[in-house]
Amino acid sequence: MPFIVVALVAVLTADVLLLVQSQERATAEQAAGAVRVRTAPQQTLMAQARTAQPVAPLRGLHKPNLFVLTREPFTQELLQKVARLRGVRALELADAASVVLDGKRVQTLGVDPSTFRAYTPRTTASSDALWQNVAAGDVAVSFVLGNDGGLSLHSRVSGPRGPLRIGAYATTGFGAVDAVVSKDTGRALGLPRDNALIVSAPTTNSDTLRRRLLKVLPKGTQVAMVNPVLPAAPTRTQNWPAGAFMTGEQLTAALRAAVSKLGRPYVWGAEGPDTFDCSGLVQWAYGQAGVRMPRVTHQQWVTGPQVPLAQAQPGDLLFWRNDPTNPDYISHVAIYWGDGKMLHAPRTGDVVKIVPVNTRNLAGVVRVSPAVASRVR
Repeated sequence: MPFIVVALVAVLTADVLLLVQSQERATAEQAAGAVRVRTAPQQTLMAQARTAQPVAPLRGLHKPNLFVLTREPFTQELLQKVARLRGVRALELADAASVVLDGKRVQTLGVDPSTFRAYTPRTTASSDALWQNVAAGDVAVSFVLGNDGGLSLHSRVSGPRGPLRIGAYATTGFGAVDAVVSKDTGRALGLPRDNALIVSAPTTNSDTLRRRLLKVLPKGTQVAMVNPVLPAAPTRTQNWPAGAFMTGEQLTAALRAAVSKLGRPYVWGAEGPDTFDCSGLVQWAYGQAGVRMPRVTHQQWVTGPQVPLAQAQPGDLLFWRNDPTNPDYISHVAIYWGDGKMLHAPRTGDVVKIVPVNTRNLAGVVRVSPAVASRVR
């Protein structure tokens, strides 16, 4: 299977809510001994709990700082080398690969629910029902894949070895990973064994540790920083010369390219030229202007300085935090069109369109610097 493309990520946070159930179903399942679930008044982020599987109780949390991917399974010798590196506090093995779910190629982790839960935010980690669903064979998908990508809770989606039930929405924040299953389920799907490692080293410079890992691990290993521990940035404000931003010709080319795709359908993960998701449209349109943009929203968020919405200019990018499972995560992007309007690819079932700017959950406005954008990984 192809390697996961690992990207820098936003800080993990999550807020898992449970499915609203009818009183009749709750009464019947309580009598059958099923797990009792709470109700959420508005947002449904988890499917009805399945028969509980043995999942160990949460005993503590580990902050994940590095995500490592190798070509071959980790051996005990390699794990010991990593464990001996200065600052390493905890390690967690996982299985990682790209899996086709519902016709979409999704970067997927196979995990031990009893231990992996400790590397997720407290609210997610504390949800026994979520991890019982995963242990019972469900797949938990990111909010963007579930909500925007059209994978509804309770639904069964096609997988490599048969259907899988969508058991929860829970954005993990591990790079481009959009799905989590148990190791047993993952291996039934064909995921490789023990080729991913999560490293917790909360008191060590993550960039320094990353370089050390690359020295002791086999050639071809990929290491991405997650919740990186880095020296404090200088406090002085950076000066951005006019030449640091897109030229008038580049802005015109990007806007013309984007508007030429009005009416084209949204498809999660699509990069054009006929279908797009939100960040895929941005990457494609700016690419037509010779600007090398990173692929996903949280990477595009750091392609230039933030400017006030009142000072937004055509070609600036607008970003939102709409993910209730990870409130700090940048989950949507649009291109500012001017005159209070934006051009974007909204979600499954919709098309590329120009609409008034929506300020609800707006994270900010970014003015793209081609030089900065080309360096984002």
